[in-house]
Amino acid sequence: MSQRTRREMFGDLGKGMIAAAVGSSLAGDLGFVFAAEDPGHITFGELEPLVSFLQETPPDKLLPKVTEKLKSGTDLKTFVAAAALANARAFGGEDYIGFHTLMALTPAFKMANEETRPERRALPVMKVLVRNSTRLQALGGKKAEVLKPVQPGKLAADKPAGEQLRDNVRKVDLAAAEGTFAAICAHSKPEDALNALMVEVDDGDEVHRTVLVSRAWDLINFVGTERAHTLLRQSVHYCVKAEQPNQIKYNQPVRDMLPKLLDEYKLIGMKPGTKSADDAWVEKFANTIFAASPTDAGNAVAAALAEGISAEAIGEALSLAANQLVLRDEGRPKNWVSEGKPIGSIHGDSVGVHACDTVHAWRNLSRAGDRRTQVTSLILAGYQVARDRDARGDFKTWEAYPRADARDAVKGIAADSLIKELDGAIREKNQARAAALTARIGADNHDAAKDVFSLFRGYAISEDGALHAEKYYATTSDEFAAARAAFKWRQLIALARVTASAYGYPAPGYKEACELTKS
Repeated sequence: MSQRTRREMFGDLGKGMIAAAVGSSLAGDLGFVFAAEDPGHITFGELEPLVSFLQETPPDKLLPKVTEKLKSGTDLKTFVAAAALANARAFGGEDYIGFHTLMALTPAFKMANEETRPERRALPVMKVLVRNSTRLQALGGKKAEVLKPVQPGKLAADKPAGEQLRDNVRKVDLAAAEGTFAAICAHSKPEDALNALMVEVDDGDEVHRTVLVSRAWDLINFVGTERAHTLLRQSVHYCVKAEQPNQIKYNQPVRDMLPKLLDEYKLIGMKPGTKSADDAWVEKFANTIFAASPTDAGNAVAAALAEGISAEAIGEALSLAANQLVLRDEGRPKNWVSEGKPIGSIHGDSVGVHACDTVHAWRNLSRAGDRRTQVTSLILAGYQVARDRDARGDFKTWEAYPRADARDAVKGIAADSLIKELDGAIREKNQARAAALTARIGADNHDAAKDVFSLFRGYAISEDGALHAEKYYATTSDEFAAARAAFKWRQLIALARVTASAYGYPAPGYKEACELTKS
């Protein structure tokens, strides 16, 4: 056995003292494990070599080395865990491309697990690893890390911890907010820390604010609960940075509405509802939310919760309302055009894709949290669908896809040619035809969903997607699985439009990944 140096021995003594004070799991997560040797740098134990590899390797050299590691036994789940930690340490929830990349990791892993051809299984994760590496190198790799070790602060005994965190964020005091959240994590299970964090997150209603915490929560399944703090604290950074005058003004209606509804309907002390809802109720409630003002939509959700309607039924209706924003979208106007997102496109950060991803995130959080998190998440999901619809006032008058002319045009196609025709419509970037063909497939054969998802998944991997391909694929896949039969195929029709819109912009690294995996 090798001899230990005095430095190693005293370092371990220091670790033990800190662990005894705040708990061993949190001590490692807060960066204290190696504090005696590097007090300014968080490290991740057995994952640190892979985390550092992903953080330091430039994108043009990454994939051959990743392929070697895959062949030598490093699995995709471990790569996702290491990429999430590298991303969190470097960006801390403060970089737009950075946090979008983090949000794509669990969807990419989901897509990998759905792949039936072994040689293609790694492709979606490899694609996101290239995006991660590209952004890490662009911002300086390990030289520019946002997350640093943090000391837990002191929690007041006379005020809920979540409210203390929210107050520090409203003061734009990052150091105090970080200390407060570290203290919360030091004395809480991850689910309790999430509930406290949500008091701050639901102080506003905006897609990235919501999806970031939802995806961070998902990633705990990859990195382990002992590193929950590292992932969740990104939301503290995001919310502090967002606390700017224009965003405060944008969030003020939520800050006024939410406590009023919680008090008016006595939702916090009420047991979760168990009343089932039939298809007609779900359809009607979805239409109510779609057509309502934001405040009226929030009130409608609160009233349904107070009535005892189950959270799942309400959530399904909210998902259908958001789905309308994809199906009805007339496409990107000239003044919204940017590189890779031309006139008429609906992929990337379109109103509908954002709304669907946000409602999906709110639904996930409503399932993960306590009663307060459940009701506030659903209320804000309804509020945001209506607010997003207001971003383009004509949504109510636009006809939903598939439209009559496109439906008529695909009636005569033989059933055994529909998938091939759908593939062609995507390659032609023909959203109307892709939507009509998908609707026809669903009407003819509900069991064909697996084949349609397989086709769309291939394009979600091969195309860039303007940072949203993986997230939106996961959103529609999850919502399809959760929906009742009458509404499932609306999700696939929406995905058909987005897939056709996104075609023609190949993902960086995809071709190389195919060559390396012989796909």
